[in-house]
Amino acid sequence: MTDAISSLRDDTVPEHRRGSGLVRLLLSNEFGLAVLIALAFSAFAVSLPGFVSPFSLFTIGRQIGIDTMIGLAMMAVIVTGGLDLSVGAIGVCAAMVFGYLAQSVGVPLAFAIPAAILFGAGLGFINGYAVVRSGVHSFIITLASMSIFFGVMIFLTQAQSFNELPAAVPAMGKLRLGGKVSVLLIVTLVICAALSVFYRYTVLGRQMLAAGANPKAAKLSGIRTGRVIVSCHMLTGALAALAGLMLTARTGAAVPSMAGQLGQDWLLPAFLAPVLGGTLLSGGRVSVIGTLLGATFVTIMTSGLLLMRVGEFWILACLGLMLLLAVLADRFRQQVLRARGMI
Repeated sequence: MTDAISSLRDDTVPEHRRGSGLVRLLLSNEFGLAVLIALAFSAFAVSLPGFVSPFSLFTIGRQIGIDTMIGLAMMAVIVTGGLDLSVGAIGVCAAMVFGYLAQSVGVPLAFAIPAAILFGAGLGFINGYAVVRSGVHSFIITLASMSIFFGVMIFLTQAQSFNELPAAVPAMGKLRLGGKVSVLLIVTLVICAALSVFYRYTVLGRQMLAAGANPKAAKLSGIRTGRVIVSCHMLTGALAALAGLMLTARTGAAVPSMAGQLGQDWLLPAFLAPVLGGTLLSGGRVSVIGTLLGATFVTIMTSGLLLMRVGEFWILACLGLMLLLAVLADRFRQQVLRARGMI
């Protein structure tokens, strides 16, 4: 089973076809993003003196942590070639469940936080089960569930916020290490490390990659692709819930509109980070580090443009253009690597 799974992975290319490691590095999304991040950060640091102040670095790092978590949530379902438009709705619903447990019921945070994450995984299970049982593409299923989850949440909460959470919640959002580094960013880095290990060394992680790379071959090798798809959606739900909790810690309250109407404000960051980072929309390949770098680049660009007082409309237009260019660049990179016999 393990050998069959390994044979389906993108990185099991014969040695004579791998080509120059240096060329592959220079053509990788990670290298390109690292260069763009360095250039953007340097440009804003020179033109905007306040950009590198301790408080600015703290807020940028905190936002990077949240945006990366949102991107990881989408990445977890793109692995199998699926999409989840309900990421924002799940995140908000989980945050509201956390607010209800922590504020109204008085459940200790040690139990309220895992309960909210499990709730998000449960909503992800509903999405995954519906996709597998119906055979309808996840785009349609999650487009519907986005409205359902959000609508039910608004009905049950009457659109009321939970703004009297335990003091430890907003304190976590404000906590910084060394005066500059947000604890929320540290949490995200830990999750990134865990996901890297998960996809590289665990059976389920390799099955997810195999099911995304070649579903038919995965079935022939004995992989139960239906369960794998459901597991991907559950992981997406759990990560979206964690992103919602991080946003709650930043704002100090669980607010129904914290991700926009129906959670749509999360959609662009959710796609931008993994796609910029090199995760294939067709499935079969992920880059956890690339997703982190993609979110970092987007956050730095957004923060710098806001400090330059660029209109929000133009910032959204810029982010949309970045997503389009990222998709085109990915296709070009694949063509170059294929022409050189490296893939």
